[in-house]
Amino acid sequence: MREYKILFTGTMGAGKTTAIAAVSEVPPVRTDVANTDTSVAKATTTVGLDFGVMTLDSGDRLRLFGTPGQARFDFLWGILAQNALGIVVLVDNSRPTPLEDLQAYIDGFEGQLRTLPCVIGVGRLPSHPSPGIDDYATWLGARGFALPVPEVDVRERGDVLLLLDTLLAQVEADMVGTDD
Repeated sequence: MREYKILFTGTMGAGKTTAIAAVSEVPPVRTDVANTDTSVAKATTTVGLDFGVMTLDSGDRLRLFGTPGQARFDFLWGILAQNALGIVVLVDNSRPTPLEDLQAYIDGFEGQLRTLPCVIGVGRLPSHPSPGIDDYATWLGARGFALPVPEVDVRERGDVLLLLDTLLAQVEADMVGTDD
């Protein structure tokens, strides 16, 4: 059995804690405290990390880590990204400027994103259809990134599994590409 680290990141309220809870086999470890940021309507926020575990059909394990979303905790992002197999960036499309939000994570993880597989999951798209998925792909392409951008509801286990499957498919493609 091998173990791999997957990192979930994104703004406060994007759904990192919820996504990890949707697929974790154990109750997730959470470092939530009362939210004092009145611009986001949620009772708690992560100040350290979230952690869950998922076993693949092969018996290998994914260790799922979630970063805090607030920029004041961005010093933890690089620490949590160490030894990660890949990164899932969650974007809340209902926020006022979701592409600007994404820019913060593209900048914050730029070094890792040049070498690690990544998938961008866009949430709350049905209720806030603009920008659309194609807009994200175009925006990323203009910055030199060709990343998968699926729509996701982080409350749905199947949607989170799709994010992880998409990420692991990139890992496998990279492994095949290095065998040449």
